[in-house]
Amino acid sequence: MTTPVTLVGAPDPELKTSPIFDEYAEMSLDQELETGACYFNNTVYPVGQYLLSGSELLHCEQRGVWVRKGEMRPE
Repeated sequence: MTTPVTLVGAPDPELKTSPIFDEYAEMSLDQELETGACYFNNTVYPVGQYLLSGSELLHCEQRGVWVRKGEMRPE
């Protein structure tokens, strides 16, 4: 079974989007929101959700932050 990937556009700076970190970057605890969910352009997504923003694969991690997991071409 594969995890579904939701296709979204680019993050809109005027809408609520959780912080996006590189996979191997250190996350500063003072920047994390600890919401238990991630936001992308005012839409809430559960922990574990994958999004495809352009060709960038994002994963919603604990504490409500997006982590870049690499690139993927939309089908």
